[in-house]
Amino acid sequence: MQRNPNSAAGHKRKISYADLALTYNAAGPLPQAHPNPQQQAAITAAQLQAQQLEEVRRRDLARRQSRKPTDRDIPDDVADAIVGDGVQRYKRLREVERRLDAVMVRKRLDVKDNAQREYAKREGTLRLWISNTVEGQPWQVIEDGTGVDGDGLFELGDNSQATFRVKIEGRLLDDTDEDEPSPGKRPRLSDFFKAITIDFDRNPALMPDGFSQIERRKQQAPTQAQPNPNYDPNSPENSFDCLEFERKGDENVNVTINLTRDTERERYKLSPGLAEILDTEEDDMLGAVQGIWEYARAMHLQEDDDKRTIVCDEPLRRLFNQDRLSFPYLPDILQPHLKPLPPLKLPYTIRVDKSYISPPDPSTPSQRTIYDLTVPLPNPTAHHITRYATSKTHLTSLSTIIHADDNLALLVQKLHATNAKRKFYENLAKDPRGFVGRWVGSQKRDLEVILAEAGRAGGGGDEGQGEEWRRGGEGGVWGSVLAKESVGLWCARQGKVN
Repeated sequence: MQRNPNSAAGHKRKISYADLALTYNAAGPLPQAHPNPQQQAAITAAQLQAQQLEEVRRRDLARRQSRKPTDRDIPDDVADAIVGDGVQRYKRLREVERRLDAVMVRKRLDVKDNAQREYAKREGTLRLWISNTVEGQPWQVIEDGTGVDGDGLFELGDNSQATFRVKIEGRLLDDTDEDEPSPGKRPRLSDFFKAITIDFDRNPALMPDGFSQIERRKQQAPTQAQPNPNYDPNSPENSFDCLEFERKGDENVNVTINLTRDTERERYKLSPGLAEILDTEEDDMLGAVQGIWEYARAMHLQEDDDKRTIVCDEPLRRLFNQDRLSFPYLPDILQPHLKPLPPLKLPYTIRVDKSYISPPDPSTPSQRTIYDLTVPLPNPTAHHITRYATSKTHLTSLSTIIHADDNLALLVQKLHATNAKRKFYENLAKDPRGFVGRWVGSQKRDLEVILAEAGRAGGGGDEGQGEEWRRGGEGGVWGSVLAKESVGLWCARQGKVN
């Protein structure tokens, strides 16, 4: 039996799951519409206008926030002018509020720290069931009698329609932990892996369709740098518990299923020396830094004068080849000891023989291959904290508190203005003539400062014409250092310095 030599063309490239779906199920390609240049220019102008409006809105918001009063403390001299103990009661309430804020901040940090410590290494067991079925195999065709000619002979040819379908199912084993999320929120198979690749242990030229690899890659969630308006986390492509693919073939094939893990923080494979110190084979950057810090504290390796400096013992010196480590530079020092995490490799044999597909004993089903994988689990408290922080009741209460706090700042600002008026009229009533003279002089100096005329002779005021300006000598105004520097500066501006 000879193969078509043209069937091996392009065998070296990979086939994705989308290619298979297009081959078996999808319709033909649709014509793509090219954007009109005028429409594209209009969209660009609209985007530019929207950006300008957003910039104006942001500046206006910043200006209003800068003018927003923030002082909420009542002046001490107001207590003498207010009847009753209202000021003292307000100060006691402010002190209680400060203590309450400190307690809430400390409790929030405690909850966050305890949640990270308790659930940082939380792991579960993901069970995978791998099985396969077949259709159109030679032994099935013989049993059906559809492939036998009139002489009772079985026909062999290149147009064999024998196929096999592989099914990969995954489910997180139930845990008795009360903090487990509800069944509707349980993690799915696709949540743990960002790519699933199946490698066939056979020469691509010997495969009926010429491909030696199948890849299923999960669509990445959009970010601010890379937005994706078409992303749907609940779509079958991004959320699934079962993965199936079908290929042509009438022989047993060994495959390797590669699972690329998808974690919240990128995990690495640690070097042997670092793994021995941290007692783990893999971890993320934060865990490695924290592990070195805890190791240094446990072994009393911190310097007394500077706790950020670690004096290396023999294991650390052998690992980093340094006598001292600076904690702020620890991530850079650890980088050479962190390698990309290799994918999980699961071997499986696709069997198409009758003894596996249709065993002699009908009561004995085909045995499935089962793997138990240890996977990191999400923090169960994060869901409750997020739900509380985003609840409508919490947001409404927070908005009410912020509104009351802003009104309180406005009232205190009005109280400051009223107290200033009270002081003005009180001083005016005690000494009208002297107060008016001082007030007029103060206003005059302020006006001269505004007009940049203060301190100039001939500025229209008493400055520069008083007796102190006529007196010379070292004790006078003209003998001071300030006068000499001012004269030198004036001469330099006039170009009269030789």
